Amino acid sequence: MIKLSEISTDAPGGFKKKETKEERENLSRRIGELQHLMYAEEKRSMLVVFQGMDASGKDGATKKVFRFCSPSGTWAKAFKKPSDLEFAHDFLWRIHQMAPKKGRIQIFNRSHYEDVLIQRVHKWIDEEHVSQRINAINQFEELLQFDNNTTVVKFYMHLSRERQKEKLQERIDVPSKNWKHNWGDWKEAELWDQYMWAYEDAINRSTIPWYIVPSDRRWYRDYFVAKTIVDIMEGFNMQLPILSEEEKKYGQGKS
Repeated sequence: MIKLSEISTDAPGGFKKKETKEERENLSRRIGELQHLMYAEEKRSMLVVFQGMDASGKDGATKKVFRFCSPSGTWAKAFKKPSDLEFAHDFLWRIHQMAPKKGRIQIFNRSHYEDVLIQRVHKWIDEEHVSQRINAINQFEELLQFDNNTTVVKFYMHLSRERQKEKLQERIDVPSKNWKHNWGDWKEAELWDQYMWAYEDAINRSTIPWYIVPSDRRWYRDYFVAKTIVDIMEGFNMQLPILSEEEKKYGQGKS
């Protein structure tokens, strides 16, 4: 049973900023190489889910970790308030359309979990509905894994309440970050305790486990995500496809 209050949001001891950032850069380059293999091999795919409170670093981690990946094989999707068309369908309808096909890495900045977080915190759905949706999410993720060989990797960006306030204030104080400012983020921050309860419950009821990312330090947050992705992708033992002797003949003008 995961208790978020018992997990530190800070970088663990022994990690130094400069060395950790350099190692993260190396890991990001390796992810680019592994993504190339996945794209060429076209036997599997990966869905990377980033969830967390506002200003927890979902965008930042995406940029840093996947910076050396090819745009043709790596896509990012930010899920916002559903459109009228999306509201007219089941809550997973818009999500399933964005699931990665073989050879691709799909990144979700927020995801299907919004429908058991914000809607639950604001009591737009009742607890029975929450349970039904969590069951549907578990079945959906299992479907992706077992029917399409999609590895689902979920990161909860574990930010402290104090650090969130600092980062939200930066969006007001730093002109280059003004565009990120949204008064609604401050209103949602007032519901911190309710969100922590909802996140913790969703994490503990997931059949595919979550990675809890200490996110108070950007440099460690990005390293943690990159290291996790590399460790998982290295385990795929991917290889570049090699032409058979018969196929090579066509390149020699023979039939």
